[in-house]
Amino acid sequence: MMAARKLPPLPFDTEGLRGELRLREPMSRHTSWRVGGPAEFFYQPADKADVIALMRRLPDDLPVYWLGLGSNLLVRDGGIPGLVVKTVKSLGELVLLENQRLYAEAGVTCAKVARKSVAAGLAGAAFLAGVPGSFGGALAMNAGAFGGETWPLVESVECVQRGGAVLHFNRGEIGYGYRRVELPADCFLLSGVLALGAGSGDGGQAEIRALLEKRGASQPVQSANAGSVFKNPKGGYAARILEDLGLKGHQVGGACFSTKHANFIINEGTATARDIEGLIELARRKVREETGVELEHEVRIVGEAS
Repeated sequence: MMAARKLPPLPFDTEGLRGELRLREPMSRHTSWRVGGPAEFFYQPADKADVIALMRRLPDDLPVYWLGLGSNLLVRDGGIPGLVVKTVKSLGELVLLENQRLYAEAGVTCAKVARKSVAAGLAGAAFLAGVPGSFGGALAMNAGAFGGETWPLVESVECVQRGGAVLHFNRGEIGYGYRRVELPADCFLLSGVLALGAGSGDGGQAEIRALLEKRGASQPVQSANAGSVFKNPKGGYAARILEDLGLKGHQVGGACFSTKHANFIINEGTATARDIEGLIELARRKVREETGVELEHEVRIVGEAS
């Protein structure tokens, strides 16, 4: 008879939790670049209450990472020490409220928020159809597309802290700007309420179709990518700078800048996280040396090198 496999000691008590805990989960399964080493601990909660119960049990020294669709994330090849909590398929409640408001949990896709809003005849959130991520990610970074941004629509957000305390903030209590949100430390987004305006259902559907057509025509949506790599510098466009310096199509290993949009890096099928990060740093160095502009990456880079 084969002996039962002995599991490593867990850093928190799992009794009573209703979600699924995995050990050494490959992050390449959960990122849109399809790269990334394993998460030491990976938890798929059952629902919002389960997330709060989990947070009550975590030791102070355990690193925690919040994961949505993994569309704005580069996980290094050595993986992530600590705990990854995945919100998609867990925090999925999406509800229309009175007075043209919409409640969405962090794991709802931005596309679904956009479709729900226009189906209800609400205006203002159609641009979210062009954001390839989760609503929690959009809240965390003030995601935007085609001239729209998330936080100008926010009425309030709900967060959970390590220890399980649930906090609520109105928009005026949180500082934000271009791809920047100043949440309190160790505060993880659970949900948000959007305050929208009156619109036309047919008009909103047409707006979403037009946005998606524009996105398909200008971005490599059929390739493994993580959206825009760099933030636009003040008074300019990262894609234009990269293209002017001849970086369109430039390749490191299995990663290359898209020939369709210079601010997108594509995994051609064999890329490692090291290839992608190397290409990012090569571009930043070239732009700095030749233009004096310091590009900031929009994608979040986490984990350890292999």
